Amino acid sequence: MPHQLLLADDDTTRDVLTFVGRAARITDEGVRLQAAGGVLALTAAALAPQGLFDHTPTVLAMRIVHADPELECDVVVASLAATDDPRTLDLPDTGLSPAWAGVAPPRGRWEATATVPASVVAQRAQWGISAVARGAGIGSGEEAVRALRASVWGEPDEDLAGLPRGVAFAADAFGFISGEEDVVITRSGRWSRLAFRRGHVLTRGPMATGLTAVRGTGSP
Repeated sequence: MPHQLLLADDDTTRDVLTFVGRAARITDEGVRLQAAGGVLALTAAALAPQGLFDHTPTVLAMRIVHADPELECDVVVASLAATDDPRTLDLPDTGLSPAWAGVAPPRGRWEATATVPASVVAQRAQWGISAVARGAGIGSGEEAVRALRASVWGEPDEDLAGLPRGVAFAADAFGFISGEEDVVITRSGRWSRLAFRRGHVLTRGPMATGLTAVRGTGSP
């Protein structure tokens, strides 16, 4: 693992630190850094299931910035530290291995399926935040709160083209919603992506739940 990230300029450094800081407020599972060809992709899990029976959707936030052309890495880190060089950030000595980082979105062709106003995304995020706050009463246990969050953020929302409401949570939490814009929704296989000017939100689904249909066996 390289010991430092060399970025394009001072503004990019601040951009990266802002993304990592927002991720740290949401999750303790770090940020994935993938660099090649002068491009650095930062990805964090705004939402991710924590176990076999956790129905929280996988929702990732992604920001792409310019980096040094010679920088190559693929690592998940909990933090980054500023240095005396405004273009350089120090990496921690060890990386992380969260489960969500092993499920990568496809790199192939994405097909546009819908558009949604950014203002609608913001409204659905605020509705979900309020619903979680109302439902999580005083004394609610960790399991109950996790189940509530999975229910609120995992529910398909028709205002979001049927995607789980968690995509709105991710867009709001990572500061991707800024002013008026029409957000294009694209799909590739089981993955869907919302492309904002400030970043991308990706989700995989729907999640398969329940039992499969009973099949007959033996001779008819």
